[in-house]
Amino acid sequence: MFDSSVYSNRRKALRDKVGNGVILILGNNEAPANYPDNTYKFRQDSSFLYFFGHAHPGFAGILDVDAGEDYFFGDDVTMDDIIWMGPQPSVRELAAQVGVTKSFPFAKLKGMIGKAISQRRKIHFLPPYRYDNMMLLEELTGIRASLVKEHSSLELIKAVVSLRSVKEPCEIAEIDKACNIGYEMHTAAMRLCKPGVSEQYIAGVLDGIAASYGNMVSFATILSQNGQTLHNHDHSQILQAGRLMLTDAGAESVTNYCSDHTRTIPVGGKFTSRQRDVYSIVLACHDRALELARPGVTYKSVHIETCKVLAQGLKDLGLMKGNVEDAVEAGAHALFMPHGLGHMMGIDVHDMEDLGQCYVGYDEEVRPSDQFGLASLRMGRRLQEGFVITDEPGCYFIPDLIDKWRAEKMHADFLNFDAIDTYKDFGGIRLEDDILIIPGGSRFTGEKHIPITVEEVEEIMK
Repeated sequence: MFDSSVYSNRRKALRDKVGNGVILILGNNEAPANYPDNTYKFRQDSSFLYFFGHAHPGFAGILDVDAGEDYFFGDDVTMDDIIWMGPQPSVRELAAQVGVTKSFPFAKLKGMIGKAISQRRKIHFLPPYRYDNMMLLEELTGIRASLVKEHSSLELIKAVVSLRSVKEPCEIAEIDKACNIGYEMHTAAMRLCKPGVSEQYIAGVLDGIAASYGNMVSFATILSQNGQTLHNHDHSQILQAGRLMLTDAGAESVTNYCSDHTRTIPVGGKFTSRQRDVYSIVLACHDRALELARPGVTYKSVHIETCKVLAQGLKDLGLMKGNVEDAVEAGAHALFMPHGLGHMMGIDVHDMEDLGQCYVGYDEEVRPSDQFGLASLRMGRRLQEGFVITDEPGCYFIPDLIDKWRAEKMHADFLNFDAIDTYKDFGGIRLEDDILIIPGGSRFTGEKHIPITVEEVEEIMK
């Protein structure tokens, strides 16, 4: 946790941004894995963490905008709880730790919300993503659980996105810590990537490294020789010499701030000439994005410029043809990169996406596209100092997609399908780093940069 003043200042800033009414911030509850006492590892709601700090289940908070007061709701532990868990701080003590002086048992929450409703005051809440909180909102507000998302407060969503988008120095320090763990994870993967080793073993080692630093992975680890499947969570294969292993993995710091890196490395430690050619193109895309990312530019424009680097490189290899600008405008390059350049990072690995992607990555100025590939760009809006985003270009050879586009003669003016067919066994390459937008440019997060050049990767894999 941070100092109590951090949370008090955040709540005041939120009250200032929301015109009037009552702001309800729900925490999460335990989720049973297969029976009530065997639960999944608990993960607190990120907005509750941001404004109320505590990573414990069973709490909620209220910000009374009109009165300028904050309230903390939860239940003190019983003797049975103490027997199994040991002594725990009281709800009053927990509230004081985050600068809240008014705390109540959880059952009092319904009465406070009910009173506000009877006074015809606006109840602001964020869109719920867990069904127990949907049912709780029905109980508190009378809105059917199936409809509560539709009644979430757009004013509150935009206010929370505005605050959480720009990272405070204390947050940046935590993201740097998460990236330091990510460095340990990815360099371990590089040292273990040898023919005959199972994907599952390496994925398990990475997950263990994240857990050993006090928390967990920031998302389910992606590690596979079949890197052409963008989010491949299957770890059933044995590594084979001559193939590429794509690892997309990250960690959470103790305070739940996240890292997210991807590296693609040659099984056996040496790139083939064909692998080196494609890898160099993706690395050039990665570096171009880093060069262009700065306050005041839209990340959509950075994405498009990066795609031009990809298209030019593939044209030089004989896989694409025609005018590069026209090819990117038409979306022909998306055969090889059907995703966006990056997303927001923070307390969530895809920061705030539970609040609605169109509010996190876009705004009134920059709107999402419906073009294949570009439609998957999660972060398009104008960059500001203090944003933390990912830089993650890729190049993939997806046999089913290649066959589909060839049969439909998609972008035949820009794609050399005969040459592309010879790459169907290639797999995929993605290179990803987390970057902080700073005055005049950007910087990598974390104290050490995971090896990324061909020479760096081959050296550490010796």
